[in-house]
Amino acid sequence: MKIGIVGAGMVGSSAGYAIALMGIASSVIFVDRNADLARAQAEDISHAVPFMSSCVVQAGDYADLKGASVVILAAGVSQKPGETRLELLGRNAAVFREVVGEVLRVAPDAILLIASNPVDIMTQITARLSGLPAERVIGSGTILDTARFRSLLGRHLQISPQSVHAYVLGEHGDSEVLAWSNARAGSEPLLSFATQLGAPLTGAIKAEIDDGVRNAAYKIINGKGATYYGIGAGLARIVKSIAQDQQDVLSVSIVTRHVAGIEDVALSIPRVVGAAGICADMMPTLDDGENEALHRSASMLKTTIEAVEL
Repeated sequence: MKIGIVGAGMVGSSAGYAIALMGIASSVIFVDRNADLARAQAEDISHAVPFMSSCVVQAGDYADLKGASVVILAAGVSQKPGETRLELLGRNAAVFREVVGEVLRVAPDAILLIASNPVDIMTQITARLSGLPAERVIGSGTILDTARFRSLLGRHLQISPQSVHAYVLGEHGDSEVLAWSNARAGSEPLLSFATQLGAPLTGAIKAEIDDGVRNAAYKIINGKGATYYGIGAGLARIVKSIAQDQQDVLSVSIVTRHVAGIEDVALSIPRVVGAAGICADMMPTLDDGENEALHRSASMLKTTIEAVEL
């Protein structure tokens, strides 16, 4: 399987690195307006490949994306001093108009995987620009927030985070919703499991974990300037599910016809991911507070996308 990555910055290159080392693609092609950067990233990653897989990693232009099954869009512009969020979104929409057109011209059957922030809004913009069905325009959404949630719960319980089944819903951002009420460890409800292990989830512990999930990006950015390894691995995980048609349940973002009382908005809930893209949605059972929080998150995203001029 050929995977294209448009945008060879830290997020795109981290995703390419993870995909290449996991051996889930036969080739990875980097495309970037800075051709020297794309070549450097491809060359550097290709030197790591012999230790782990046989993936071919190269740089190219849009024509080289022909035949790609998945194209990761990690391009975009940075916010200027004094620029509003909507102004930034407008400029990124202009960038994506060009990028999406070029990608679909040579790879019309590709699934588009959106990594650029704000990812939910950019996913909905991409869906509009591409005209593709919602299931083929997938945002990374809260896959990283969900990993952070499981990691912190696993750390508190002193178990593998892979044995924790908990999701973050809604926006990948400040309004995200940690779904405590349906979280489980192994086959047990989370609170029961924690009590049996002698590690109860008190209000203080839950608040600490919530802060750790919700503000993780800010803390990482303060320390090293950007986040990229986590989301790079998350993107590779989505690609693996598509490449191997695994039908995995992942918290990713697509334009959703109806959710939490809001129509046609891109946000994350658990979804089944396979070779065709999104195969099914799974709306979790939430308590009243979580339902209200998800409605607020969806409403905020809907208001934002309606204000973006395409």
